[in-house]
Amino acid sequence: MRYRDDASLDTGNVQDRRGGGGRAIAVGGGGLGIVGVLVVLLLQVLGGGGGAGGPGPAVQLGPVLDGLGQGQTAGTGELAASCRTGADANARAECAVVADVESVQDYWSGLLGPRYAPADTVFFAGSTPTGCGTGTSGTGPFYCPADQQVYIDLSFFDELRTRFGAEGGTFVDAYVLAHEYGHHVQHLLGTSDAVQAGVSGPDSGSVRLELQADCYAGTWAHHATTVPDDSGAPLISDITDEDVERALDTAGRIGDDFIQTHLGDGTTDPGSYTHGTSAQRRQWFTTGYESGDPARCDTFSVADLG
Repeated sequence: MRYRDDASLDTGNVQDRRGGGGRAIAVGGGGLGIVGVLVVLLLQVLGGGGGAGGPGPAVQLGPVLDGLGQGQTAGTGELAASCRTGADANARAECAVVADVESVQDYWSGLLGPRYAPADTVFFAGSTPTGCGTGTSGTGPFYCPADQQVYIDLSFFDELRTRFGAEGGTFVDAYVLAHEYGHHVQHLLGTSDAVQAGVSGPDSGSVRLELQADCYAGTWAHHATTVPDDSGAPLISDITDEDVERALDTAGRIGDDFIQTHLGDGTTDPGSYTHGTSAQRRQWFTTGYESGDPARCDTFSVADLG
């Protein structure tokens, strides 16, 4: 995937908190579930709680934290200085994420109009306070509905390749962000409010939320090379078939069955599923990507999720 070299990047929806610290773990919102799913699955096997992207809803299990932890800062000064253009996004991973955030939000804003409220993405290292408790690198990227922000430790992208064996790449990173913004859309539309937290299983609302977020990510990807930025021209200039294959490779490595088989004890427990199987995650991303239509992402109206 490549970005238009002369595009101007907007860091206004990115907070950079790298270098801070924190305590405890985040407990709300949906996540891509790569490291986080493993942690949650182990908790479930041992009798702990579970849910879509965390141990449970923030309003029930976690304190709402306002402000930053001691010694933390939030801002975009250095990021804005280093991530100015699409050429910077083509050269630096953090600038590519800035571009992804802009493109994904431009897509949903154009589609939903006044119903869409922008959400910040927060870069952090190690841990950071959130409206859902303190987020840590170990939970992977996640969306917090309490403060309507996406949180990510950028080292997670290395974890995808080194621990999970994913091929990785710029478009894979964009898929991660687009999935989290799918959860933001679910929050804005009230979809996530209708799902009972803490319920797992192959047909659970948690699984349906995650698969829908994958599908939403696919719809953005379908339109990404035509979504205009503030200049009226597309920010993303090219997505290749190889990019899509890499995203599907990643989707196949973050299914509940794959994680339990390859990072657990080698067996699967469908009753503990919270994100869907590898085949389902690939299928629903593909549904969104091939159709480009969010209406095709209604995972709650189908009996067979694939």
